[in-house]
Amino acid sequence: MYLIYSALLAAGLLVATPYWLLEMLRQGKYRKGLRQRLGQVPLSICNPHGRSIWVHAVSVGEVLAVSELIRNLQVEFPEHRILISTTTDTGHLLACRRFGAENVFYFPLDFSFAMRRYLAALRPDLVVIAETEFWPNFLRLARDCGSRVAVVNARISDRSLPGYRRWSKVLRPVLRNISLFVAQTSEDARRLVEIGALEDRVVVGGNLKFDFVLPPPPPILGQLRSSLAESAAGPVLVCGSTVDGEETLLVETFKQVLSQHHSAVMLLAPRHPERFSQVTNLLQDANVKFWRSTQWNGDAPNGGVLLVDSIGELANLYALADLAIVGGSFVPAGGHNILEPAQHGVPIIVGPHTENFRDIVALFHSADAVRVASATDLSKTVLNLLADQNERDALGRRALQTLQSEQGATAITLQKLKTLLSAREQGAHTA
Repeated sequence: MYLIYSALLAAGLLVATPYWLLEMLRQGKYRKGLRQRLGQVPLSICNPHGRSIWVHAVSVGEVLAVSELIRNLQVEFPEHRILISTTTDTGHLLACRRFGAENVFYFPLDFSFAMRRYLAALRPDLVVIAETEFWPNFLRLARDCGSRVAVVNARISDRSLPGYRRWSKVLRPVLRNISLFVAQTSEDARRLVEIGALEDRVVVGGNLKFDFVLPPPPPILGQLRSSLAESAAGPVLVCGSTVDGEETLLVETFKQVLSQHHSAVMLLAPRHPERFSQVTNLLQDANVKFWRSTQWNGDAPNGGVLLVDSIGELANLYALADLAIVGGSFVPAGGHNILEPAQHGVPIIVGPHTENFRDIVALFHSADAVRVASATDLSKTVLNLLADQNERDALGRRALQTLQSEQGATAITLQKLKTLLSAREQGAHTA
């Protein structure tokens, strides 16, 4: 099976090469860390004589989710070096900022030759994978080299479940290489067992994303807060993690807001950095005042849009919002994390497409801690909330309370990992 999988992976890579080369030329994607992805282990992470724990977090969302867990691992296992792999450039940058570039690397392509090099260099006692990254060669070789493998914050989305079901016979032996699954919810646990995980290896630990800690505030946060206060600008709409097809809708909504609030400000943060130029062109065509945050000179952005064309600042910038609109949800993209604005007690609006965060949004909705609006009624929902200060305050307060009520997954997950690592060491001593 693994030979067939590797052959299919190689064929897929060959077919996709022209697209990847084009994206490298056009937008610079996939260029960073290319040698690492192909199996070249950076000297900075080699661990020939020490002990290590390998944590894999695909992108920004996963890095944020496991950040507090990583800090706890560093405290609990000081004799181990914690090394973090990511797949995306944005995730890599955030991980470097939080844990030091010398401890971060790009996850290699799932070829045996590449994985063997990394496992030989790191020799991890424990491999921790955030959410659902079921790479067959990686999981098999990690088990074969004596590592214990745990999937934390595990979830099976509505979108991915049908595919996993179709391939469950193939997936079942792959999942047997995993020693522990810490699922977000009982439904995720049930789905994991359904697609092939051993039931006695699956536990429910809660969602690590509820336990995230905000990064240190970026300089622009204080500068913006002062500028907004001095110029009496507002209300402030922070539109975060937007994707293609949403910015036009949000700009039109902002124009409706400007018709009633002439000093309103929108902070617009696209999800993907490669789209910054595209959104800049859109704002020019929309005939609205705008600034790019990396070129902002401190002038009050009254009556205009500040395009947040940087990475890692959005979580803190939600603190400035009178109203937060979380993107990826007004088009069929599955939605994005609403916990960052909730952390600030900010009232939140999302669109109807929140499948990737179904449980979180359902929880907030049941507590009347989020507003769900369609594209057609977004402007009305925004204007109604801006006209009602008491309702905005109550909505934001309920959002913060809901977040706080669900915290604690990090402690549960940490205890499960400690037990797993302890069992490995006892087994090694027995052998």
